Amino acid sequence: MMKRIVLTLAALLFCNEAHAQVAAPERKVEGSVITSRDPAMRITLPKEAHYVGADRWTLYDVADCEVHVFVEADAAKKVQRVYWVQFEAYIPSKPDARYNYDRDAITQINGLAVHHRERFGAGDEKPRAGSDLEHVRDIILDAGYELPKEIINARLVHLPDDTKRKEVMVIYMEDMATIGNTSADFIAGGQISKAWTPVGEKLLERAKARVKFEKVAP
Repeated sequence: MMKRIVLTLAALLFCNEAHAQVAAPERKVEGSVITSRDPAMRITLPKEAHYVGADRWTLYDVADCEVHVFVEADAAKKVQRVYWVQFEAYIPSKPDARYNYDRDAITQINGLAVHHRERFGAGDEKPRAGSDLEHVRDIILDAGYELPKEIINARLVHLPDDTKRKEVMVIYMEDMATIGNTSADFIAGGQISKAWTPVGEKLLERAKARVKFEKVAP
């Protein structure tokens, strides 16, 4: 019995030590500007974007994931826009893993290739446990903000080098109510209708106007 207790205590100590070794967010935030050393990048957001927090953890045991979250909200703290900034890299124990965004279209921001994808849907859906969405949602709700019932979003992803083992991602979200639509307006016969195309295109242009990717000196 004593041996079992000792082993259990040893296991608890090991778990506590492992938890203590989880790295804290390392990117620098000044106002609405985030600067990263690895990769050497700067993300600049509008001055109206209010910083609500950050988190860092091992995403699904495969990637080092760091998120920084900004919002624009009204006086009642109802969110109108979200800027979800994420730095991610596969961990060494996954040497063959690569990021693949071949299905996404590509645009240019400050001369950098950025993969993009526009979507719409529920803003208050329950996210997958342990997901990056769950972490971002918790940061926003813990800060006392209320998420929109429906959103539109543009995902912008830059792969900083040819290894494709790192990514810099910004997901720009808007309250769908601000454009006077609901998700039902963009669905026909169970499929996304052509009505979404011009809305998605305009959303992308707004995202590009509000989110700047820049290379910086290492």
